[in-house]
Amino acid sequence: MRGISEARWPTADAIIGNPPFLGGSKMRGELGDEYTEALRKVYEGRVPGGADLVAYWFEKARAQIESGECQRAGLVATNSIRGGANQQVLARILATPSPGLRGEGEGEMRIFNAWSDEEWINEGAAVRVSLVCFGNSPRPQAGEGLGVRGILNGQLVESIHADLTAGEGLNLTQAKLLKENAGVCFMGASKKAPFDIPGDLARQWLKLPNPNGRPNSEVVRPWANGMDITRRASDTWIVDFGTDMSEADAALYEAPFEYVVQHVKPVSEKNRDKVVARNWWRHARPRIDMRIALKGLPRYIATPHVSKHRIFVWIAPAVLPDQMLIVTARSDDATFGILHSRFHELWALRMGTWMGAGNDPRYTPTTTFETFPFPEGLTPKDSAPLTRPDGHHLPPVGEGNSSPLPQAGELGVRAADNWLNPPEWTDWLRTPEEEKAGYPLRPVAKTGHEADLKKRTLTNLYNARPAWLDNAHKALDAAVAQAYGWNDYKPEMPDEEILRRLLALNLVRAS
Repeated sequence: MRGISEARWPTADAIIGNPPFLGGSKMRGELGDEYTEALRKVYEGRVPGGADLVAYWFEKARAQIESGECQRAGLVATNSIRGGANQQVLARILATPSPGLRGEGEGEMRIFNAWSDEEWINEGAAVRVSLVCFGNSPRPQAGEGLGVRGILNGQLVESIHADLTAGEGLNLTQAKLLKENAGVCFMGASKKAPFDIPGDLARQWLKLPNPNGRPNSEVVRPWANGMDITRRASDTWIVDFGTDMSEADAALYEAPFEYVVQHVKPVSEKNRDKVVARNWWRHARPRIDMRIALKGLPRYIATPHVSKHRIFVWIAPAVLPDQMLIVTARSDDATFGILHSRFHELWALRMGTWMGAGNDPRYTPTTTFETFPFPEGLTPKDSAPLTRPDGHHLPPVGEGNSSPLPQAGELGVRAADNWLNPPEWTDWLRTPEEEKAGYPLRPVAKTGHEADLKKRTLTNLYNARPAWLDNAHKALDAAVAQAYGWNDYKPEMPDEEILRRLLALNLVRAS
């Protein structure tokens, strides 16, 4: 990459463009390793490594304005520009002083007009986009009040934040990571190859002997991804040789290993990551920290990485979560209830990003969980389970106290479970081998109710949001509000007021 330098753009009054939409994870495949590495090297320290390609256009335009070679810019981006690594280029724009408009003296760079989330159809492909205009604007003179204000989604506002929102006390881009939330929330394991197998095949393997005298249940386990939560459980299992098992030891589990040799090895050996290719019998990203955090828990909390509704469920410890699940290493009802409350959902929607034409929200361990201010005394640090000498966990301090929060969360879960798998339609099955290995019961439709049960999904439930579910969430929200000490809370409280309070609490905790 010797001799590579940043391309020069000509001096202009304005830059207007529709840069290509290409996600950060797809750049190497589309542009090649050499170009991608060169681009990231040139913009190192200015554009985060995981940012989408469009972010580089925003940074280039910002630099042109800062140097006085341009006055303003208007660019189209996918609506993911509002969050994650992409958002940092908008934050950089707002943090940049500028020479000001020609003939008007020193000014400040700002986003002065934006449409945050619009439908965009191009050659049959539907995406969601943001249209962002930024650049120089004059500083208000004495007695002129606010001076130039912004226009967001057609409405006049005092200023536009880096997440393309507005409102005093509502700049959630200021939210900080909270130490008490660290090391609790994780993305599930990333396999990068077809380690997954049908449940029927897995149950056959559980009956087979091995030359090491060990059961296949040690390397074959139930598996869940986002669709197992939003739809029905698929009864998919996975071959999992853990985080450090050698190839020689893995080979002693004959049937699972032979399957991996035939189906996984040809894929993994072609992986660009040399470590993944060399350790082809193991998952590419087994999430060691996650496994350590989940060890010994009687259950853990999971939510889909991308989902129309922000729903949380309990998952049995024997089930390995896929990367399309975000898991919280806690087993108490209070934490579950807080995460499933209106307050956390609002925070997650504002702090997360969005995906696809359906504009489904994306949940991440860092921006959405580690910034969220839990009620005092109920933070992840407070809810950490006590560990016995044998490695098993006891309930956290305070669990089972007089607070209505744990009970409100538990009642909602029980009602939802009864709706998903009504006993009149459902049998719960488990083979002797599954039971011996500690694997959970599986819901199976009773004869004649296959079609009925197929429709019972959490997505359908939350689309319909029947009165009993709405009432359960209102009761949960009231209990969580009480935990925050918000005695004035009512369901009619505006979303903006809730977010304003949560942001203020975040900033106090982080200080």
